[in-house]
Amino acid sequence: MTRGNAVVIGAAGQIGRPAVTALAADGWQVTAASRGGGRDEAWPDGVRAVALDRADDAAFDAVIGDGCDVLVDLVAFDETHAAQLARSAGRVGSAVVISTTAVYEDGEGRNFDTQGEPDGFPRYPVPIPETQRTVAPGGSSYGTRKVQLEQALLAGAGRLPVTVLRAGAVHGPHCRTPRELYFVKRALDGRRRRVLAYGGQSRFHPMHTSNVAELIRLAALHPGAGVLNASDPDTPTVAEIGAEIDRVMGIETETVLVDGAPPAENVGDTPWSVPRPVVSDMTRARQVLGYRPVTGYAASLPATVEDLTARLARHADWRDAFPVMARAYGDGLFDYAAEDAWLAGRG
Repeated sequence: MTRGNAVVIGAAGQIGRPAVTALAADGWQVTAASRGGGRDEAWPDGVRAVALDRADDAAFDAVIGDGCDVLVDLVAFDETHAAQLARSAGRVGSAVVISTTAVYEDGEGRNFDTQGEPDGFPRYPVPIPETQRTVAPGGSSYGTRKVQLEQALLAGAGRLPVTVLRAGAVHGPHCRTPRELYFVKRALDGRRRRVLAYGGQSRFHPMHTSNVAELIRLAALHPGAGVLNASDPDTPTVAEIGAEIDRVMGIETETVLVDGAPPAENVGDTPWSVPRPVVSDMTRARQVLGYRPVTGYAASLPATVEDLTARLARHADWRDAFPVMARAYGDGLFDYAAEDAWLAGRG
């Protein structure tokens, strides 16, 4: 017996692949839409894969067709995409849409967009509830555009019930900006010392793709849950993450801890390195959806490390293997010369 029809937009991405698998396993007839229209090897034969250019309104409407019971939108970004979804309200039973923790700001107006300013990194409550205030909607940044999207969708929730999932630092196979690469590539390059700023205690709440997929599966069964945080059950420090990756890779690395900010440019500054914790409250997801995580951070690492190692092996330059990561973080991510110079000066 089928639960109904589900359409997943962005199905070929890091969250889309496990989301399609989870929905199909739960009895949904799934249409997996992506720009290339490809299939994942884990999907069952019953999944229908179609190509979709999200910017093409006619193509979007054609994928929805006569309608579906749930529409999972993993690539919606701003009010333009919210308007697309709103037009489908009469043909779609409910929607599940991915947002981000980057929408939050603290009580003094600090947020991810102000972190480059003096004392600009937000001081969030630990953990952050969904009721925490957000940045103002606008078109200036990732966070402000996601707020545009959220507010437009929630305003129309009477016509199209919606669940918005504010995802943490997404990780897992097929990730385009895998923070774990910082440690995995160093290990493969034979680096056996690392420098970590902020005493290695930075915490940036991760979210494994299989846990997001589980939240999507549950949200499909409980339409219109509103805004929910989406993060893993644990929040390891950056030092703990490095140690766990060492364990998976069977190596030992000396860790040099630095109090406070990175001591020099490109030294001790990892993709997790933040001066204050970013930890999401998952209470509401448990209460509203009955959410139970599929995996924890450490348990998920072997598959992530295997994926990153294989992708690096296929390219001579890490930037070709991870172009989005390279654009986001730049060449300084692996500035070994700067690290060695600082360590030599430290004696």
